[in-house]
Amino acid sequence: MTQLALTLPVDQRAQVANALLASFDDPADSAEVHEAWTAEIGSRVDDITRGRVQTISHDEVKAQLAADRAVRQQQSRSTFAITPRLLPNFAPR
Repeated sequence: MTQLALTLPVDQRAQVANALLASFDDPADSAEVHEAWTAEIGSRVDDITRGRVQTISHDEVKAQLAADRAVRQQQSRSTFAITPRLLPNFAPR
């Protein structure tokens, strides 16, 4: 059956995958999940309006993400520098 599904075109495989994933959801949980998210959102809004948390601007978020990415890329380069010694037949481009 799996092999047959893999022969379907990509769009049909995506539909099958979505249907399979949706089958894991219990419709009875939807109301409970909605209520939980509504309470969570209310709590977060309350935290902001009462000054219990500090918000940051979109520009600050983008700058922090860029800085974090730069650190990860630098760490990745450092790891890559070790790789040729671990893989003697590896020839970097």
